[in-house]
Amino acid sequence: MPSAVTAISAAPSQIAREHFAAEFSFETDCWDVHEALSGEADFVLLDVRSPALFAAGHVPGAISLPHGKIVRSKLERWPQETVFVTYCAGPHCNGAARGALRLAELGRPVKIMAGGITGWLDEGFELATVTAE
Repeated sequence: MPSAVTAISAAPSQIAREHFAAEFSFETDCWDVHEALSGEADFVLLDVRSPALFAAGHVPGAISLPHGKIVRSKLERWPQETVFVTYCAGPHCNGAARGALRLAELGRPVKIMAGGITGWLDEGFELATVTAE
């Protein structure tokens, strides 16, 4: 009797390769974002959570732009070919996907930072906060 894991056969290797290779077109991870931000980042990192959550703790270098506020006029300061990377609270949140969808609908190249804030903290990276002046 097969387990729930093997009851459905694994995809043939060629199909699996295409599938997993394609994932990198849609996602990046916290470690790669962290490494890129330590130099000259070639993307714009968007925190698509609420301004209050952004203020409480966000990835250093991120810009607060809640997914519901992603509109063409807010993107005009960046060239059309700018790659955006969205993140939200973590794997339990679909805000990054909502933001990525809005960007894609506006014709912008986009990826999601897998793991969001949860993944960032799991990697041992620090968050920045916004202090009241």
